[in-house]
Amino acid sequence: MIDLQGKSPRLLVVGDLMIDHYLWGSCERISPEAPVQVVNVKSESSVLGGAGNVINNLRALGSQVDVISVVGGCEISNELKTLLKNISVSTQHLITQKDRITSKKSRIIASQQQVVRYDRESSDEISTESQKQILESFTSIIANYDGVLLSDYGKGVLTPSLTQSLIAVANKAGKKVMVDPKGLDYSKYKGAYLLTPNKKEASEATQIIIKDDESLTQAITQLKTQCNLTISLITLSEQGVAIYDSKLRTHPTVAREVFDVTGAGDTVLASLGFALACEYRIDAAVKFSNLAAGVVVGKIGSATATLNEIIEYESSLNKSTSDEHIKTLSEIATLSEELKARGKKIIFTNGCFDILHAGHVRYLESAKSYGDILILGLNSGRSVTALKGENRPINIQLDRAYILAALEAVDYVVVFDEDTPYDLIKAVKPHILVKGGDYKGKEVIGQDIADELKLVQFVDGKSTTRTIEKIQKSN
Repeated sequence: MIDLQGKSPRLLVVGDLMIDHYLWGSCERISPEAPVQVVNVKSESSVLGGAGNVINNLRALGSQVDVISVVGGCEISNELKTLLKNISVSTQHLITQKDRITSKKSRIIASQQQVVRYDRESSDEISTESQKQILESFTSIIANYDGVLLSDYGKGVLTPSLTQSLIAVANKAGKKVMVDPKGLDYSKYKGAYLLTPNKKEASEATQIIIKDDESLTQAITQLKTQCNLTISLITLSEQGVAIYDSKLRTHPTVAREVFDVTGAGDTVLASLGFALACEYRIDAAVKFSNLAAGVVVGKIGSATATLNEIIEYESSLNKSTSDEHIKTLSEIATLSEELKARGKKIIFTNGCFDILHAGHVRYLESAKSYGDILILGLNSGRSVTALKGENRPINIQLDRAYILAALEAVDYVVVFDEDTPYDLIKAVKPHILVKGGDYKGKEVIGQDIADELKLVQFVDGKSTTRTIEKIQKSN
């Protein structure tokens, strides 16, 4: 069970920043001038790519992030800085090298298919002066961070000498260095805490074709020895992630649906860095990164995974305990916004639900049918007493919350102590507000907030009061 809520480690990212630019349109004809498709561009978008996608992933998880890199003396640099500022990441440690072009990859997408990609960039090594400035900045601020992520896209920022210097400084300061490597020569990463190559990259770097357990063992141990790593790690796509410290083990993948693997490596690096900075041990951190990657590959394009998405995903894979579906007011407010951003239709209802019976279950099933996510506001013990009298509730609020959260129809339960759920409804801002049929013609609390009110008829003869009366008569 993930227990990282509220964690906000501070991480430093160094590497190749770039912009992923998309032109979206349709293609319905061939050019009369040449045998090429004509794309009618209808919209365009830009997102952070390269090391920027690592940063995006860290911010989505709730981490504080700073970045050190080199940008060019071009207009693309200004666009990149704006994208960083939009996610509250400082640009004060970005070094401008005027003779370079900041990387921008432009993709033309027509009918959900990539037609062509064109790149503008400099990929030669950054200048000696730029390397010096990076090392000086890194050395002066490294003490402020819980870990370091090196995102190498082979665009010239992480030169062999600079990379070795950064690792040496970080190790001296007692900071773990995690690297997404590039190229064939991994000697530049010697002394890092771990690397995150995929199977193909590890095969090329070790010159060992990974085809079975024996070759995997050879490659992963060779990487550990040659690069003097604390942890040797290889991602194995659908087969999971292999880890070697003193022994080899593999954690299986947890991807349910794969739509796009773009940026999955960035997610692995970011989520590993986040979990390790939160003092997870390596096996737990890898399990967490597997979940994060599982969320991301289920989306289109370079994507990120929030902590709530990962928790929800874990719950869907494992029959989670009811506790994970019981939220506080602040938690449900954040979660509701995320769910809406993903296109989910939110339903809200509330009540005491003191002694659960079939009428309650049918009511909640009907409520759930109006949308995607049912959030249930549950009266606290105090508020039930205020509504029903001194002898109520029969069941304490934690027991009621736990039972309700276990129901298939209920996605989340939030206990409220006020006489009405108005503040809770205001925090959730549901699309649909559901109440019992006895509210017909009456004013319903929160009706002014929700988009729509739905009334559901109760099952005749089913109520907590009647259940209590029956028990009393039998005694």
